[in-house]
Amino acid sequence: MKETLHTAEQIRKRVLEHTIKNNGGYLSQACSSAEILATLYLKIMHLGRSLAPMIPPPFPGVPSASNKNYFRGGLYNGPAAPEYDRFYLSPAHYALVLYTTLIEVGRMAPEALDQFNKDGSTVEMIGAEHSPGFDMMGGSLAQTLSQAGGIALTRKKRNEPGKVWVFMSDGEFQEGQTWEAVQTLFHYKIDNLGVFIDINGQQCDGQTCDVMCLDPLEERLKAFGAYTVAVNAHDPEALAHAAQHSHPDKPLFVLCYSDPCRGMPLLEKRKPKLHYVRFTSEAERDEYRKFLNNQFQGV
Repeated sequence: MKETLHTAEQIRKRVLEHTIKNNGGYLSQACSSAEILATLYLKIMHLGRSLAPMIPPPFPGVPSASNKNYFRGGLYNGPAAPEYDRFYLSPAHYALVLYTTLIEVGRMAPEALDQFNKDGSTVEMIGAEHSPGFDMMGGSLAQTLSQAGGIALTRKKRNEPGKVWVFMSDGEFQEGQTWEAVQTLFHYKIDNLGVFIDINGQQCDGQTCDVMCLDPLEERLKAFGAYTVAVNAHDPEALAHAAQHSHPDKPLFVLCYSDPCRGMPLLEKRKPKLHYVRFTSEAERDEYRKFLNNQFQGV
């Protein structure tokens, strides 16, 4: 699992570099989810080769009868063929972390980040269905699981061997639609779908437990018919093993308990507001720049 751990560190490093350069970025999301995404791409998901250009094309406009050049970001995850898995990232604000993951696993060029959040670019700050690695719009949180469940049900009815994987954040379990989706997955015995939840205990308004407590999340998921596995989000071996659990007639939910400051202890000073980092002064930016040079030297 050394390759996976190294990739996770590279993801954090690249997100930190981007944040320092642009005076803003989703650092805590990179800290908490780097191993999860690295393990999914390197050890769990069976994806075909990317069908997308290494440098993402500009936004071609919404699809219509007169616009045949529409671009799906899911092409970076390979073809939607029956034998391949499909991946859907639900919390769209994790887009920067997903982009850096695509770069580190060789599916997108590093130069693509130069387009980040620029007018006319598909490399959006909040990922949409045309953004690299995305295949659908998740809406105002929690809609991706319902859509992925429908896709998984269709694949099951067609006897397709490929699985469906969904990445979610813990805050999405404050949404009613999430729970409707879970009970629907159980009702239709959708067992070709696996969900990895980044439980970092943080959201835009502070700590998740203060905004709306989710505990006991695992027991609630079981009550709705899910098969659950709880793991350390920073242990690639445990993450990979969780995906191998047999769960006939039930969807798999992997509860990944993570540290939103993993690898970047400087973030501890910002608690409990970790959702987005914009430096308060040039001195603070220099502090992070020095940390980057010291901590990630040789990574």
